[in-house]
Amino acid sequence: MADITRRLGWRHLRGAPTAHVRHHRGGKLLHDGPGLSFWFRALTAALSEVPVDDRELAMTFHARTSDFQDVTVQATVTYRISDPALAAARLDFSIDPDTGAWRGTPLEQLGTLLTETAQQHALDVVARTSLSAALVDGVAAVRERVAAGLAAEPRLPATGIEVVAVRVVALRPEPEVERALRTPAREQIQQEADRATYERRAVAVERERTIAENELDSQIELARREEQLVEQRGTNARREAEEHAAADAVRAEAEAARAVRLSRAEAEGARAVGEARAQAQEAWLRVHGDVDVAVLHALTGARLAENLPHIENLTVSPDVLTGLLAKLGGTREQA
Repeated sequence: MADITRRLGWRHLRGAPTAHVRHHRGGKLLHDGPGLSFWFRALTAALSEVPVDDRELAMTFHARTSDFQDVTVQATVTYRISDPALAAARLDFSIDPDTGAWRGTPLEQLGTLLTETAQQHALDVVARTSLSAALVDGVAAVRERVAAGLAAEPRLPATGIEVVAVRVVALRPEPEVERALRTPAREQIQQEADRATYERRAVAVERERTIAENELDSQIELARREEQLVEQRGTNARREAEEHAAADAVRAEAEAARAVRLSRAEAEGARAVGEARAQAQEAWLRVHGDVDVAVLHALTGARLAENLPHIENLTVSPDVLTGLLAKLGGTREQA
C-alpha cells in the first residue's frame, strides 16, 4: 500500500520498490514505474498500484480418484505480475488518493483465477489415477500437470501474470482411509519392532548364557587350582615332616652316639679309678701288713681323730677320769 501524505490540498505519494505506480491525470499518464515519489492533486489524479514482487498463493482442494476415493491436494503457486500496465488494464488496481488502499480486490481475483486453473488440471490427473498410485506418484504427476497447464493457460499472459513455480505439498486421503492404509504398515512396523525385540532378547540371553558359562568355567578353574594348592600344601607339609623326622633321627643318632661315647669314657674312667684305688689299697695293705699291731692301733686312733668333729671345750668328770686311768694302768701292767 502506497504511503500518502496530505499538505494544503496537495497529496504526496511515496511508493515501494516492489510496487509499480501509474499516475493518470486527464487521461494522460504522468508517472509510471516502481518506487516513485511525487505530488498530485486528489481531485484530478487517477492512481493505480500494481505489486511486482513474487507472491505465494496457497490452495487446497478436494479431488476423487479413479476408484472413487476422495483425496485432498495441497499446493502452492508462486507468481508475479510481469506486465503491470496490462494487469492494471485488465484488473482493478486503483487506489484511494487519500488512504492509498485498493478500492477493489485485485489479488483475490488473481488468486481465484490461478486456483481454478490449477484445480482443473489437478482434478484431471487425479481422476485418472487410482488411490494407491496417487499416494505413491501423485504428487509429482499433479505438480507437472499443474505447471504445464498454468504455462499453457492463455488468460494468464493476457492478464500480465507469470507463474514462477508450482509446488504440491501433499496429497492425502480421507482420515478413515488413511488410518486403514496405515494399519498394514503399522502392523509390519510393529512386527519388525517385535522381531527386533525378540532378537535383542535372544542376543541378551545368549550373552547372559555366555557370561554364566564363563563364570562357571572360572569357578571350575578356581576349584581345580585350589585343589592343586591343597595337594601342594599337603605335599609340602609331608615333605617338611619327613625332613623334620630325618633331622630328628640324625639328631637322636648323634645324641645316642655321644651318650655311648660318654658312657664308655665314664666306664673307662671308673675302671681306671677303681684299678688305681685297688692298687693303692693293695699297696696300703701290703705296707701295713708288716707293721706292729700297736702301731696300727695308733694309726687307727689318729685316723679316727682326723675324722672326729672339732671340739673346743672338753669337760671330764671324776668318774670318767677314774675309769680311764684304771684302764690305762691295766694296759700297762699287761704290757
